[in-house]
Amino acid sequence: MKQFSAYVGLDVHKESIAVAVALPGREPAEYLGKIKPSRGSLQRLIRRLSQNGERLSFCYEAGPCGYGLYREIEELGHHCEVVAPGLIPRKSGDRIKTDRRDAVSLARQHRAGELTAVWVPGSEQEAMRDLTRAREDMKGIELKARQRLGAFLLRHGRVYREGRNRWTQHYFRWLETQKFAHAAQQVVFQEYVDTVREAQARVAGIEDQMRRALEGWSLRPVVEALIALRGVDLITAMTTLAELGDLTRFESPRQLMSFLGLVPSEQSSGQRRRQGGITKTGNGHVRRVLVEAAWSYRFPARKTAHLRHKAAGASAPVQAIAWAAQKRLCGRYWSLYQAGKAKALVCTAIARELVGFIWAIAYEVAGKPHGTRALAS
Repeated sequence: MKQFSAYVGLDVHKESIAVAVALPGREPAEYLGKIKPSRGSLQRLIRRLSQNGERLSFCYEAGPCGYGLYREIEELGHHCEVVAPGLIPRKSGDRIKTDRRDAVSLARQHRAGELTAVWVPGSEQEAMRDLTRAREDMKGIELKARQRLGAFLLRHGRVYREGRNRWTQHYFRWLETQKFAHAAQQVVFQEYVDTVREAQARVAGIEDQMRRALEGWSLRPVVEALIALRGVDLITAMTTLAELGDLTRFESPRQLMSFLGLVPSEQSSGQRRRQGGITKTGNGHVRRVLVEAAWSYRFPARKTAHLRHKAAGASAPVQAIAWAAQKRLCGRYWSLYQAGKAKALVCTAIARELVGFIWAIAYEVAGKPHGTRALAS
């Protein structure tokens, strides 16, 4: 690990930052107190700890306060790591948790190299991440509004039987014909309908903003290439890259699968080896959209007009990878399903293998060799 003049642990909160410092060597970490979460307070702390201009190494846990502190420290010429809270070593018998203890523990473990740093997105990447997460939040609000409207209709015995799918134009025309005996119920019904329409308009507006933002995004070529894959549309591709950034920073598909928590958990000891469900570590946003995309592989592999249109803008090597993914994953789906696996488990397995083809396309667009051996891993 690169040597610094001091290792600083920061326990960051909205109103204060607890600070502890560990000097190189084996001396215990020292608690320095709390500072305000402002640039001026941070500069004074750095001047205090680095009187001769030595380089400091800071760390703090990833959390709701974001990456502003990381960027300020890096701009001031010092090193900083944002660490994964779930991977911080903790003593099982330690039942006391305070800001002071957390800061001291961070400084000590940072000096020992026991902390795992997370990838910090740039400002452009974070803006795209905020946009895709806002769309996900608005979609959740829309879903909740639909459920409330459906529950109100069911309570009053109104069941839509004029078509197979709801939330179409025909369904909304059917809603317009619904009348209730009491004026209060009619008002409530109309408020529910208006809430659904407003939520749909918000989702559509954010999706339109995503299309406009894509025009100037540095990862646009990768997004357009990923759309060639079956089950991957603009939303899925942008969500994946907004959350993960440049996929070529992962050396192998298996590393990316592990990062997304799509690999089986394991508890092995001696001659006994036992694997369980997926670890579910890492980014849950990407894991969700990939499992949704995996459902499309339950159909036979074929090049439909829709899929050919999706892949039209991709290069020939990318189209070849997309077709290889179809042949592999469609066959794999039915192989697992006929073996008696539950559909949800099958789709999770398909999503894991889909990650390998996504990784291969990212490497192809970047002009880096990936090779069939790496893809198979």
